[in-house]
Amino acid sequence: MADLKALADQLVGLTIKEVTELADILKEEHGIEPAAAAVAVAAPGAGGGDAGAAEKTDFDVFMNSAGSGKLKVVKEVKGLLGLGLKEAKELVDGAPCVVKAAVPKDEAEKIKAALEEAGAEIELK
Repeated sequence: MADLKALADQLVGLTIKEVTELADILKEEHGIEPAAAAVAVAAPGAGGGDAGAAEKTDFDVFMNSAGSGKLKVVKEVKGLLGLGLKEAKELVDGAPCVVKAAVPKDEAEKIKAALEEAGAEIELK
């Protein structure tokens, strides 16, 4: 069997023209329609570093500080995350920290807005 790491490195290094030729060979000689795979292989070489940023779907809600309204932030964290008062206070006291990890963008933005309204400094990462 071929060295799969070397094969993967070769595939990632293909130009768009080479990917197109490979897709044609797979289709004509083997009956495989590799349209989605060709796009996935071409993306790293063609898109540069921007391709990964555009596809990001999950975000971490990061609290830089609780701000001056710490009690409001604790209450908001308690309600948003379903924590007990003690756990919410410990989380807020631990700032800077991740409030909630790997959440969809819309949910992350809702959490961010609610915590900023309570006075916290929030970032989405």
